[in-house]
Amino acid sequence: MGRGIRVEGIDALAGVLKKNATLDDVRRAVRKNGRELQGVMVKNSGESTFCRGFFTGALKQDVSAQGFKLKDGGLTACVGSTKAYGPYLEFGTRFMAAEPFVKPSLDVQAPIFESDMRKLVKG
Repeated sequence: MGRGIRVEGIDALAGVLKKNATLDDVRRAVRKNGRELQGVMVKNSGESTFCRGFFTGALKQDVSAQGFKLKDGGLTACVGSTKAYGPYLEFGTRFMAAEPFVKPSLDVQAPIFESDMRKLVKG
């Protein structure tokens, strides 16, 4: 969980949100999308993704059980794996090709989160 996404323009967003939505609305959107991202990531950490080696299900179980945490008063959702070998699967090594499970999950959930945030801003 060392990498993250940085959102720029947060001050402008905060100004618009103050007019149209409460922080509780934002927290709900962050929690909902974080949980949905976790669900997609659990699906993407299944046997169909990791086909080059042997599949034990440990990564999938880790993402399912420990892969979701809220920080910053509920304004940040951290989703991922605590397994030390997760980054090797995601990015590969010089000896093995990458078998990404985080980025494809984020690619699915990011537009949904963006849409939910736009709805809050439009009010």
